[in-house]
Amino acid sequence: MTAQAANPIILLGPPGAGKGTQARLLEEKHGLIQLSTGDLLRAAVKEGSALGREAKTYMEAGKLAPDDLMIRMIADGLQKPEARRGFILDGFPRTVAQAAALDAMLEQKGLSLGHVIVMAVDEEALITRITGRMTCAKCGEGYHDSFKPTAKPGVCDKCGGTSFIRRPDDNAETMKTRLAAYHAQTAPIIPYYEKRGILRRVDGMAGVDAVALQIEKVLGAV
Repeated sequence: MTAQAANPIILLGPPGAGKGTQARLLEEKHGLIQLSTGDLLRAAVKEGSALGREAKTYMEAGKLAPDDLMIRMIADGLQKPEARRGFILDGFPRTVAQAAALDAMLEQKGLSLGHVIVMAVDEEALITRITGRMTCAKCGEGYHDSFKPTAKPGVCDKCGGTSFIRRPDDNAETMKTRLAAYHAQTAPIIPYYEKRGILRRVDGMAGVDAVALQIEKVLGAV
């Protein structure tokens, strides 16, 4: 059994909980696409579209894009032909207002949310996890100094690349700020979906494969 295209999936959790990693696994296994707000924003900026130009002003100022802009960005992403096969939302909704707007967008398309999955984490351990992560500059494969080092130091296991990227905001102080923002803005979404009976929690501190198995069980795919 696979995740149904008519039932979009939302992955929730603090920054660094592993939502992007699990979204990619779901893409590969179920043929869904990941609609990541970060990826959509960067792509729009690169394309120089009207949305991209608007988003760029906030990104350059180091500010979060407002609800209205993010809602329009997701609405644009839902128009992609590949989204018809089903999709996973990563990084959206971030606020209750965005959640309500998403409901309206899906209703217009005759869709409804299938699953909202919260990746629960220990925040102190999460900070340790975040501050050691890096990504292969060539293929995008993710690694960690302690938890997932490359088999051969300095060489990507997947593509053999030798250049790695560390996000400048992957440090303890920035993480504490991002976690505070998550609790203030995004955490209130949890009871919003809990009341509808579609929210489930998984242990986000487990290994990647163990988390993936928990998610598959939520989806009824195992």
